[in-house]
Amino acid sequence: MGLLQKLALNAQQIDVDKVQADLAPLLIENEKVEIAFKIIRDQIIFTNRRLITVDKQGITAKKVDYRSIPYDKIVQFSKESAGVLDLDAELKIWVASMSEPLKFEFSKDAPINDVYSLLSEKVLGP
Repeated sequence: MGLLQKLALNAQQIDVDKVQADLAPLLIENEKVEIAFKIIRDQIIFTNRRLITVDKQGITAKKVDYRSIPYDKIVQFSKESAGVLDLDAELKIWVASMSEPLKFEFSKDAPINDVYSLLSEKVLGP
């Protein structure tokens, strides 16, 4: 990840096998990580069952907040692709009972369309 991307706090795709192993104690039987991203120390993880955000807190990042959002609680989502001057793509996810959407910024080369398709499948699918 380049210095400018780190400073912009854009999400970068990370290895799903490593995330699967790291989250093994938190995942239910047959739950699989499908795609995952990292923003400095925090993570956005899409499994076949839910969206998980990982917020590492404090200087040492030993305190970690895991937020689990079942796909059936997502009521709306949008993506804004990167432009010529705006080098990041943005994903917004509205969750039932939350007044403001969750907002995630992705680097220009991140597969935002894959994430949007995955959300579409999980939220709108059978």
